[in-house]
Amino acid sequence: MTTRRTGAVAGPLVTALLSALVLALVVAVTPASASSYRYWSFWEGSGTSWTYQQAGPNTYRPADGSVDGWRFGISADSADAVKPRSAPDFATACARTPAVSGKKRVAVVIDYGTAADAPSGSTPPTLMTSCATLDPDASSAQLLAQVAPPLRYDSNGILCAISGYPRTGCGDVVSGTSTATGGTGATGSSSTSAAPATSTPTAPARTAGWLLGAALILALAGAGYWQTRRRRHD
Repeated sequence: MTTRRTGAVAGPLVTALLSALVLALVVAVTPASASSYRYWSFWEGSGTSWTYQQAGPNTYRPADGSVDGWRFGISADSADAVKPRSAPDFATACARTPAVSGKKRVAVVIDYGTAADAPSGSTPPTLMTSCATLDPDASSAQLLAQVAPPLRYDSNGILCAISGYPRTGCGDVVSGTSTATGGTGATGSSSTSAAPATSTPTAPARTAGWLLGAALILALAGAGYWQTRRRRHD
């Protein structure tokens, strides 16, 4: 009689362990929710497309004939950032800016984003393309200061506003879906080019989940073996 009661308990025990195993594995592979950010991302013209600029505007010194790009938008991580909506075109941008000996010419595209990207109560300015004549060692920050003042930085040197837009905020967390169309980016643009947190689970979280799953598998196997032996003795 005692053996039968023990065997009857084993069935629910195996079911409970199996359910716990499935839950642990789901937790291990499911990414955590990521926040989205509203910020300026910095780009480098590459042929007819844009490549995310790895350096910050204060340290990067664009070459003669190059094109800088800026885009204000909302994205969750570096793989989700929005690019300027106008392709880099140095020849067109600098067609009316004559070359000067001992100087460099650099074009810049500044995309203030869409109404969906704008902070509440703000209207984004029209996309701007400009060309500047600069000293050979001038940085991208100096280029911006010349063609699109005023600029606003935070205490960490992150660029928060171009042409005074937006009036407030800097890399603010935004709820809702990103308006990104692909590319890479960063939370603001500084010499460190820090990126928003991604939605990928961290290594410790994944490891803990898989270890828990392995322990439950062993427990499940042991329970099954124990139940089989009990049934043989019924």
